[in-house]
Amino acid sequence: MKAIKIKPDIYWVGAIDWAIRDFHGYVTTNGTTYNNYIVLDEQITLFDTVKHTFSKTTIDNIKSLVEPSKIKNIIINHIENDHVTSLDDIMALSPDAKIYITEKGKKGLARFFDISKWDINVVKTGDTLNIGKRNLLFLETPMLHWPDSMMTYIKEDKLLISQDGFGQHYASVARFDDEFITCYSVSELEDAVIDYYSNILMPFGILIKNKIAEIQKLGLEIDMIAPDHGIIWRKDPSKILNMYLDMANGKAELRVAIIYDTMWQSTELMTVPIAQGIQDEGVDVKVMKLRAVPNSIAIKEFWKSRGCLIGSPTLNNSMYPTVADFLTYLKGLRPRHRLIGAFGSYGWGGGAVRDIYDVFKKTELEIVEPGVQVNYRPSIEDEEKCYDFGRDFARKVKDYHTQF
Repeated sequence: MKAIKIKPDIYWVGAIDWAIRDFHGYVTTNGTTYNNYIVLDEQITLFDTVKHTFSKTTIDNIKSLVEPSKIKNIIINHIENDHVTSLDDIMALSPDAKIYITEKGKKGLARFFDISKWDINVVKTGDTLNIGKRNLLFLETPMLHWPDSMMTYIKEDKLLISQDGFGQHYASVARFDDEFITCYSVSELEDAVIDYYSNILMPFGILIKNKIAEIQKLGLEIDMIAPDHGIIWRKDPSKILNMYLDMANGKAELRVAIIYDTMWQSTELMTVPIAQGIQDEGVDVKVMKLRAVPNSIAIKEFWKSRGCLIGSPTLNNSMYPTVADFLTYLKGLRPRHRLIGAFGSYGWGGGAVRDIYDVFKKTELEIVEPGVQVNYRPSIEDEEKCYDFGRDFARKVKDYHTQF
């Protein structure tokens, strides 16, 4: 796509990646965008670059507005590969540009490039840069979601360039929230936000609340938020801020996600009476088989639900490999404010449910014990036991949900 004006003399010059489906293990079913921005002020200033495979795209977009040699400043808000690996191509065309970056960003940048030939300036929270008619304010946001991360606020335009915060992995011709809603729907946009938050930013809820509080304390007026992925928030930037505060506070639906895998369908058969028991207790339920959905989709449904049940057959005295893989992914995201339990089947020896609970105990989740297990295929009595387990878990989820 061509460069797109987002404010007077400020343009999106990024790229749309329609084809990507694997973003460091996170399945991006809708692709993504790599957003970067250029400000045509007295000192022409570029914010971030794009993934190296789209280097020509961003350079062509820049050239449609100005010769790259005229760029005076390059702000690097985040050094992850999808935002910084075109920097050497751009610097080859803008050799006199000054780079502004955090201290940790500078150290990381040196692992990608020979930075000795570049004019690099380290900035921290509260530092400002005048580029002519505009003043830039730098805000460090360490661990949102890398140690080097920062945001940049342009006071005169009331614009927050927010790097990976407030983004979504979604390839679309719509560049703005109001355009996206016209083409798709509010619910699809909200789902994309939750998907992105749950798979990338879930561990950093407390940091997010603190950073939003810091922005509010500084009294920054924001009428547009421009992230490094997905749509730009111009119609209602308060919507995404409120969504992030809700998610950081552990907001969830009164629902149970049943996430399982099965070997000879015994564990799968258990999901039916368990789900019926949950439903009969008046709680919504969603059932997902791990070999049928990517981990990232299952994580999103986990995050949306106040309760979750993990099911696994026993294989080699432990849980099924796909269940172990999912729990490793989940544990790394450090979830909180969710009720969790387990169920499973076994043949001549158990172990899966025990090992699942061992993983649970290494998290900050609220655990419901004991789980339920059956030997081989569930009998009628086993089905009744599973049904009762589902109803009891749903009652506990309803009680727990009232705390939020």
